[in-house]
Amino acid sequence: MNSPHVPPLCVGRSPPRAPISPWGGLAAKRLLPANLPLLLYGVVALMALVLVPMFLGGQWVQILTSTACFALAAAGVGFMYSRLGMVSLAQVGLMGVGGWVMLRMNHGFNLPFEVNLAVAATVTMVFGWVMALPALRMRGLYLALITLMAASGLEIVFSTFRFPNGGEGFWGVMPSLIAPFRRPWLATGDEAYLRYTVVMLVVGFLLIEAHRRTAPGRAWAMIRRSEAAAMASGVNVVYYKAWAFGLSGLLAGMAGGLLAGTLGLLDPATFRASESIMLFALAVVGGARQWLGAVLAAVLYRVLPGLFNNWGWDADLTLVIFGAALLHALMTAPDGLAGQLLGLGRRKERNAT
Repeated sequence: MNSPHVPPLCVGRSPPRAPISPWGGLAAKRLLPANLPLLLYGVVALMALVLVPMFLGGQWVQILTSTACFALAAAGVGFMYSRLGMVSLAQVGLMGVGGWVMLRMNHGFNLPFEVNLAVAATVTMVFGWVMALPALRMRGLYLALITLMAASGLEIVFSTFRFPNGGEGFWGVMPSLIAPFRRPWLATGDEAYLRYTVVMLVVGFLLIEAHRRTAPGRAWAMIRRSEAAAMASGVNVVYYKAWAFGLSGLLAGMAGGLLAGTLGLLDPATFRASESIMLFALAVVGGARQWLGAVLAAVLYRVLPGLFNNWGWDADLTLVIFGAALLHALMTAPDGLAGQLLGLGRRKERNAT
């Protein structure tokens, strides 16, 4: 006899289920696409790209434009460090090369902005190859020293001969006046040029990702594990190292050319060798493995000093913050701040499911 307190078993039928709301639970997971977070992030980023520049002052539009330029350069030095373990301390100097060529092309020839930018990026890529020749069989401290000496040499050249401003001759420098700079016809205003620079930043990220997913990325991964094993597997180590230097130089040239279009002139003090060291350190702090790390590095490099200036604080105090952030990254965050943020997001997603 069944107990009055125990319901009888339902033979041949499934036990009753609790209703599931179409806005949550299993039904929601089936109705929503798997890549919905990525789509939402893309929509939010697109809205920010369109709306944010409308509410910023002219100074902050220029700061954010330069932030996008330095994020592109940080992505170049970051992928070399994360994929090959190579330290390049000449990235900001290579930006100066791209900016110099961009200004010289703008003032010397009546060519579209995109053509000038392509020439500047190509020349800087070739310059990166030339700079890499003595460093192709080196790594670690020796490679860092060679690139640092190259950055110091470029700093001397920029300080001595200055950047072109519309003058005659090869150097194109005149005493006081500045010739006008031609921006893209789609982005003549500051707000539109900020959007244009962000789009070029995304193009740079996609270029790195395309290399990572194809033969160069696989070769770089083998070289990072062991150069001897890579050579035994038939990988041309010298060729793929030169390829990495060229790609990093290409991104630096794009960044320098875009930076030249921000104000139409460049200051040699922007491209000191110490700035290359700072950018590499911040790329490590931000996270060299993810694109978000390059963005965080550029935000620390350009936005944080701008905030300190607006608050009336000494911008040199940012160096203390940079040092503390670098120690934090080296001791507790091997993937940088970006790795920690992405890991926190994944843990929250697992807890939510």
